[in-house]
Amino acid sequence: MRFRLLLGRLLVASTCACASLAASAQTLPRLNFAGSVTWIGQVPILVAIEKGFFREQGLDVQVQVIVNSADRIRAIAAGDAAFSNLGRVSVISEMARGNEAFSIFANVDDSPGQEGCWARPGIASVKDLKGKPVAANSSAEITLMGLLSESGMTLQDTDYRSLPGTEMAAALSHGDVQAACVWQPLLDRLKQAVPEGKLLGTDKDTAIYRDFGTMAAGDIVIISRKLAREDPATAKKIAAGVLKGADFTIANPGEAGAAVATYFRQTPEQVTAAIKGFQFFGSAGWPEHMRRHRGQIKYLTKLLHGAGKIPAAPDTDLWVDTSFVPGVK
Repeated sequence: MRFRLLLGRLLVASTCACASLAASAQTLPRLNFAGSVTWIGQVPILVAIEKGFFREQGLDVQVQVIVNSADRIRAIAAGDAAFSNLGRVSVISEMARGNEAFSIFANVDDSPGQEGCWARPGIASVKDLKGKPVAANSSAEITLMGLLSESGMTLQDTDYRSLPGTEMAAALSHGDVQAACVWQPLLDRLKQAVPEGKLLGTDKDTAIYRDFGTMAAGDIVIISRKLAREDPATAKKIAAGVLKGADFTIANPGEAGAAVATYFRQTPEQVTAAIKGFQFFGSAGWPEHMRRHRGQIKYLTKLLHGAGKIPAAPDTDLWVDTSFVPGVK
């Protein structure tokens, strides 16, 4: 009799506990992170999701895979995503169009040397690209522009073609282009497609790296401006999770690689090796780090406007909002 009574109480307690946990899970606000799974720079935020750092803040954050950076901004503008980590060229382009749907608040990855241009045999230097078909896109176009500038050339001196990064290896292999510029791990695919080719240079060989010590056009983390203004408490939770994910990745690259390997369809060892080849930035030194990137964004905006890539050179500081970042006054 006592056993039955005890068992009954245990079952009731267990049921109540499960119901409580289920109710708790159901009440967490659901937010989408718009990102990609082809760029290792996304690791800190993916780690924050997999390690439960957003859930610690009371948020249920899910990954919404959107390959194109411009489409990620559209997702935020439409309210389909709350925040994103994406290439700053697309961000600047939207600023130039007056898009006020988002605000900049962080940079968690910046890895000079991870973006470069690989050429077919017969192309010995950047100068040899004159009149030749060359492919790039997004941030890699800035790297190409920088490398051409070092040789006294511009995009107009080449037969420039914008191609998706995933199509460049085939185009280079078939001879449709003589060189292609892209980021890792897609840059390695170019090398595998044309193993007898040559690396013409990386973003570390450009004026931007010399002046700022950054990638030519690295990532930037943005958040819905509507969310940040109307619900700064939630914005603060997002920022806390993002920075904790970056801190964890810096301190524990092996564990971080294991946590997110499935996103990249690679082994934990492969992802860990890639993480160790990147630079990640979390809470340590955050104010100075952001000041450097704000300056770089201003420089890049003027460069893009001068090259006729954007219709205007907006005051990019108007899109910066760090008021909700933990520890920022």
